[in-house]
Amino acid sequence: MATRLPKGYKPSEDEPFMNARQREYFRRKLLGWKEELVRESTQTLQHLQTDSAQEPDLADRASVESERSLELRTRDRARKLLAKIDDALERLRDGSYGYCEETGEPIGLSRLDARPIATLSIEAQERHEKRERTYRDN
Repeated sequence: MATRLPKGYKPSEDEPFMNARQREYFRRKLLGWKEELVRESTQTLQHLQTDSAQEPDLADRASVESERSLELRTRDRARKLLAKIDDALERLRDGSYGYCEETGEPIGLSRLDARPIATLSIEAQERHEKRERTYRDN
């Protein structure tokens, strides 16, 4: 049975971390995001199927191809995001959601609210990005 949330509920630092209400809040947030991405993806596919007419003008054809390429890249990013959302939903089910994969410490509620698929705390993410820049620069 799903946990009921009061109207306008937002997770608070005043309550126990990842209690049933917070988990339900993030579950709903993730599912809503997923539904939106799937809906957009379906619209893109319909658009690509109906807009398959060849343009006689070379410039128009190049413009259409450029738009299609951009749409396909956007859909690819959405596909990867859907996988991350599914991973976050699985973490909610197994009880590891909201905890940093690197340190095991809680990820801040404000970070999770802004980026519900986050797997690292802000500090761990900063360390990760710093290492990434260091290796990229070498």
